[in-house]
Order: sequence, then structure tokens, then C-alpha cells
Amino acid sequence: MATPQSNDTRQGQENQGSPRNNQQQSQMDQSANVHSNTVKDPDDWTTGDEPMTGAQKSYLKTLSDEAGEELDENLSKADASKKINELQQKTGRGLDNKDEAK
Repeated sequence: MATPQSNDTRQGQENQGSPRNNQQQSQMDQSANVHSNTVKDPDDWTTGDEPMTGAQKSYLKTLSDEAGEELDENLSKADASKKINELQQKTGRGLDNKDEAK
């Protein structure tokens, strides 16, 4: 006669190695690495020489206005990214709290 198992024991056995849990773990592992893969030097971007995007231009306009600087509308994607970083440092906009303390 089989001994009844507690819910905790059954759940533990059901969850071990199940395809769904393995897939969830894999997705969690991938999402943990996503941030590290997104940090890339703009000089290394394959599309860095293309004109800046509309979103970059809009954000640069906002940052430039706040910083009291003129917007160069002919920047490449890579140069726009660098300018955004520079103006974020200058204005404090878009920085994490830890960065604002510097």
C-alpha cells in the first residue's frame, strides 16, 4: 500500500526537471544576461554611422534645451548616443540615483 505524500513532496517531484520549469529557468537565465549584452560601445555598433534615430533626436532636443546647448541635427547614431550620455551627466536627467551622486 502506497503512503500518501504531502503536497510539498508531490509538488517538488512534479516540478523537478519538468520541461516547463526548465524553459522558465532558461528564460530567467537569458534575461539575466540581456543587460550585459546591451552595453556596447557606440564605436563598435555596426549601424553607428547611420543617422540618429527619431527617438535619439527627440531626447537630444530635450537634453540640449535643459543643458542650454545647441542641438547638432546631423549626428550619427553612435555620436548621438555619446552626446546623450554627456548631456545626461551634465543635466542629471535619465541617470540612476547612484550616478547622480557622483
